[in-house]
Amino acid sequence: MRKVLAYMRPYFGGILCCFAFLFVQSFCELSLPNYMSNIVNIGIQQGGIEDTVPGAMSEKFYNLLKLFMSDSEQELFDKNYNLITTNKKVSDYEHYVEKYPLLKKENIYVFSTKEHNNISSEFNSVCHTMINFLKLYFPNYNISLKNSYENIDFSKIYQLVPQIKNTPAEVFDELRKNKLPSNQELTEQTSIYIIKEIYKELEMDTNKLQNNYIFKIGLIMLTFALISCFASLVVNYLASKISTKTAKNLRHDVFRKVESFSNNEFNKFSTASLITRTTNDITQIQNLIIMSVRILFYAPITAIGGIIMALQKSASMYWTIILGTTILIILIVGIFVIVFPKFRVVQRLVDKFNLVTKENLTGIMVIRAFGTQNFEEKRFDDANKKLMQTELFTNRVMALMMPAMMLLMNLVSILIIWTGSHKIENAQMQVGDMIAFMQYAMQVIMSFLMISAIFIIFPRSAVSLKRVAEVLETEPEIKDNLNIHKIKKSQIKGNIEFKHVCFKYDDAKENLLEDINFVALPGKITAFIGPTGSGKSTLINLIPRFFDVTSGEILIDGLNIKDLSQKDLHDIIAYVPQKGMLFSGDIESNLKFGDANASEKDLKLAADIAQASEFIEANNDGFKRKISENGSNVSGGQRQRLSIARAILKNAPIYIFDDSFSALDLKTDAALRKALYQHTKNNTILVVAQRINTIINADQIIVLNDGKIVGIGTHKDLIKICETYRDIALSQLPKESLV
Repeated sequence: MRKVLAYMRPYFGGILCCFAFLFVQSFCELSLPNYMSNIVNIGIQQGGIEDTVPGAMSEKFYNLLKLFMSDSEQELFDKNYNLITTNKKVSDYEHYVEKYPLLKKENIYVFSTKEHNNISSEFNSVCHTMINFLKLYFPNYNISLKNSYENIDFSKIYQLVPQIKNTPAEVFDELRKNKLPSNQELTEQTSIYIIKEIYKELEMDTNKLQNNYIFKIGLIMLTFALISCFASLVVNYLASKISTKTAKNLRHDVFRKVESFSNNEFNKFSTASLITRTTNDITQIQNLIIMSVRILFYAPITAIGGIIMALQKSASMYWTIILGTTILIILIVGIFVIVFPKFRVVQRLVDKFNLVTKENLTGIMVIRAFGTQNFEEKRFDDANKKLMQTELFTNRVMALMMPAMMLLMNLVSILIIWTGSHKIENAQMQVGDMIAFMQYAMQVIMSFLMISAIFIIFPRSAVSLKRVAEVLETEPEIKDNLNIHKIKKSQIKGNIEFKHVCFKYDDAKENLLEDINFVALPGKITAFIGPTGSGKSTLINLIPRFFDVTSGEILIDGLNIKDLSQKDLHDIIAYVPQKGMLFSGDIESNLKFGDANASEKDLKLAADIAQASEFIEANNDGFKRKISENGSNVSGGQRQRLSIARAILKNAPIYIFDDSFSALDLKTDAALRKALYQHTKNNTILVVAQRINTIINADQIIVLNDGKIVGIGTHKDLIKICETYRDIALSQLPKESLV
């Protein structure tokens, strides 16, 4: 698994960049509820007044307020408030008039902004003293701390100034000893309302003040929303790029690794499984990467930030978030336990489904010929149904998550509103703070939900990671030695020698080939014949190292083939498989597998030798004739001839024909062999055949039976000395021709 994760190392810088943008996105989104709270609390409830220090006061109210101040408080206020008279010659007069229209008629005091924090607390204290005084000595005003901001009328209070002045100083001293209430929210709200009345007295446009504040905060929220959107787009782009490039590199290396596999590795994984691992499994990994980059970093930042911001709004309601996240975690763990085992089953069923599909598509002709369509349909339906049922189960369980999450979030919202409404009633909390707390709680729960989504997707992706890692970590049995001989095609003569070669498959107990010894010389045709299963194809597949010998050695020009690189070895061999394999494209592209730089003349020569020119030229497209997948739009004989032409075009020192003439009629077979042997008279030719006519003129015929050589010689010699060969010949040729 580490090997797969190492594919993300080149994109570490991009991941860090994503992390930075996710932090910006999270910061912006966490700021929005706070600003929304300000709109409700300050913009709506406080009329846009956010400061508990009045920017200015009428001279009349300033003098009233001084009646409730101590000497130190008066000194502080006098130091921080400047008297602005109606004298138009005063500096900045026009500015003050525009801001405070009352100045046209009366003098005002303007705050000089020197000691804001001290003034704020002292103003709250003085207002508290004034409210308590009015509540105690003028109960007809019905003023209380709870609703004081609804019952203050400055005009009525001004009428009480003579009585207030006559009040003994000891009364005010006693009132000042009473500490401010512990409910800071209530104290500040009272001060804010008094300030609002002060501004009305100054003839300020309080509606404009409110609108300006809401517009300003709204503009800030819009800016944060746009920044968050931009950050999200950047993260999505980078995450998509990182995941797709990682998937591309994985697919490339998996395909490259598969190309180096011997037949043993193919048998271990199966073709269907390798296709699934290269496509579906890597897609699962790609989805995991993109979700991890986008969510796994973002969710914890948002969750932690949301908890901190929520506690700042109301620390006493923390239990609502804990309750919601606890229920969420229990729900997720339950789903995880139920679904996780099924993910392993799904991938195995996908392998099975691909295998059945591949077999049905490749074997469609056989299926039709034997009339087994109903059986194959049932086999396909069984595989399809098992996959459907398993995925349906997992999807149903997963489908429960979203409605359960929505129900949980709505219940938590109701719980917060119910708890918060009591706090609002007791003036312990503002409406905006309750709204913000609810939004932060939802963000925290959503963050845990996003993390849970990763943990639910991770098991299936982990299975895919393991399956892909198995391919990447599988070392091919056939590898190049550390010290290899460099060779050139032009230097190779093609002398092939088998020395005491034995071979058996990994899962076999006995050797398939036993003590094989022979020499194939350049300019000579060496043929192999024998009963079915005697090991003919296996023997010649040892030469290009499709399998490695169990013991003994194979030499080419005196060099052990294991001491050559596989690339050099394959470069000196032109191989025609038992089944003519063509690739989608056209005839020219298929022939140029033998030589990518072949000219049109070379193509024509190879086609002539392979007896393929006639059917190629019969088509108007000629060498540009389209070839479908596996060459399904040409006959078996045409596929074999094109495969032979492809090998001829390679012009290698060694030619291997693995029963490559079986689909040809006798006339075409004879003409092809005649032209071929003339063209390759200096090359080493190895031919596996079932028909005596194909190899009757070979320079050396090797007869195999049960994996052992039972005869070597020419046709005439073997008829006399090899019973196995004689039996094969008698089954194919008239008895008279063997004499």
